[in-house]
Amino acid sequence: MSGIIYINNTANSLVRPDFFHISGFSNLPHAKYFFFFLCLVYAVTVLGNSLVTFIIYIDHSLHTPKYMAIFSLAIADLGESTAIFPNVVQNVMFNTQQIAYGACLANMFFVYFFNSVQSVMLTVLAYDRFVAICFPLRYHSIVTKTSIGIIVTVGWIFNCTYMIVGVIFITKLSFCKSTVIESYFCDHGPIFRLACNDNTPSITLVKLYIVLHLILPMSVISLSYACILLALTKIASWEGRLKALKTCFSHLILVSVFYIPLLCMYIAGIYIPIDSSARIINTSLSYCVPAMLNPIVYSLNTAEIKEFVKKMFRRNRHKGIVPTFAK
Repeated sequence: MSGIIYINNTANSLVRPDFFHISGFSNLPHAKYFFFFLCLVYAVTVLGNSLVTFIIYIDHSLHTPKYMAIFSLAIADLGESTAIFPNVVQNVMFNTQQIAYGACLANMFFVYFFNSVQSVMLTVLAYDRFVAICFPLRYHSIVTKTSIGIIVTVGWIFNCTYMIVGVIFITKLSFCKSTVIESYFCDHGPIFRLACNDNTPSITLVKLYIVLHLILPMSVISLSYACILLALTKIASWEGRLKALKTCFSHLILVSVFYIPLLCMYIAGIYIPIDSSARIINTSLSYCVPAMLNPIVYSLNTAEIKEFVKKMFRRNRHKGIVPTFAK
């Protein structure tokens, strides 16, 4: 069989293809229009998240625990989008569906790694809102650079290790039948379902992924907002309640857009077959849109970054009206 590598592995032999074939958007109607939409999403994602990381980096007043998580979220947004988009360009613009076996595993690792980091950072930001509203007087003693730094670092390391294990499980699979991945990137689910040997470890890992990266974070976030609502009932004035709640609206939008589509897709995918076109559209929107919305809805909308932008605008405007004789 051409293009297949046989690897002896104890009593069994693993069958690994030289290449996988990514079906991409080939079966989607009006695929090029959808591609141009994703191009716009990617451009806004890169511009917005690059601006967020630049502002946080140069403004020392933003070197706070909360903005450590926001900076990390922006990096994860950039990483995930950049891991996905080149495959989309290759598939649609250059009609290149082949991807080498090793490159496919690397692509799968980075997409899921950055996506799982996003989940951790959204949970950290929910924790930040919980402490700020429920324990305002103790906020600076609870939410410290050290505590958030440890949480962020552990989140990155744990997710990296978890995804490495997922890739190792894929390397133990044999692909002796089809090598066509019904997705627009090296998607974990469509890949392990192609295996002709036992893929139980990969299925178990997916179920654990749903619990650790979707259900558990959503439960923690829901519990934190339940406590926030309870704390708001103790505020006498409606103006005070609304002011406190306004600081949560943008984060709630991000949480809803990020978790709900992914959770529905993964849970449904375990129990019922999902049409490949529907899965591709859902996953592409689920992975791309939250990364675009983060800087627009949340990061650039925070009071501190707004104040920084106003200062920069006033400073540049002041420089622009200085008479030439005064220079």
